[in-house]
Amino acid sequence: MSSSHSSVQVTVEPVDDTGQLARVTIDHASRLNVLNDTLIGELHTAFTRLSAERTIRCVVLDGAGDRAFIGGADIRVMAQLDQPTAGSFIRSLHDACAAIRKLPAPVIAKIRGYCLGAGLEVAASCDLRVASRDATFGMPEVRVGIPSVIEAALLPRLIGTGRTARLLYTGETIQADEAERWGLIDRVVPRSELDAATQSWVTAIVSAGPEAIRLQKQLIQDWEQLPLSDAIESGIRAFSEAYGTDEPQRFMQRFLNRKRR
Repeated sequence: MSSSHSSVQVTVEPVDDTGQLARVTIDHASRLNVLNDTLIGELHTAFTRLSAERTIRCVVLDGAGDRAFIGGADIRVMAQLDQPTAGSFIRSLHDACAAIRKLPAPVIAKIRGYCLGAGLEVAASCDLRVASRDATFGMPEVRVGIPSVIEAALLPRLIGTGRTARLLYTGETIQADEAERWGLIDRVVPRSELDAATQSWVTAIVSAGPEAIRLQKQLIQDWEQLPLSDAIESGIRAFSEAYGTDEPQRFMQRFLNRKRR
């Protein structure tokens, strides 16, 4: 049930003496990077493997070509599903999204062109989203007879229940500027500035304390789930845990030394 000439490409490059940046690219440009069985499995595998590498400081996720981040799940595949295989297919897509969310380092979605359906669910699973001004966002599943599910559940936290309902019930698309106003994405830039804007976030993340960043990501996810009092207690534990290494002292001393100059 998989199209040929599709793959998930992973490259890793050093960012300092101890850390690395990973770039994950969904390469199915001839069909708007739509997700078939092969790509879903490879995406899951890529992020599971990266999660085991403590030297990974940040991941940039994008789609190949100029036309799409991810144009959705492959309708040719979904049209062949029955009830048992539908459950397996959608669970595998959730597992891939969950692997993105579970990666200890921040993941940046670098979005150009179409970001629809499963593509928006993948983007919502990332920690930060930057998009070119010509990017298009939508959740059109009801138009092909299925509900939006799995990581669409993240959308009310990002944009509120009303706007989520608007996208899911109508299947309409919105452009990047409106998506930014809604809080669906975090930054919009001209296409020519997309690389530089992404790199500016990478630079900021990798210049921070790597253990602090990992603790911060876990805390943000805890805050999504926990009652306020428990979320605060989780933060207190994380603050104490940060001092389990010499990272606070090293980074604070660096700051103090800079202030003296």
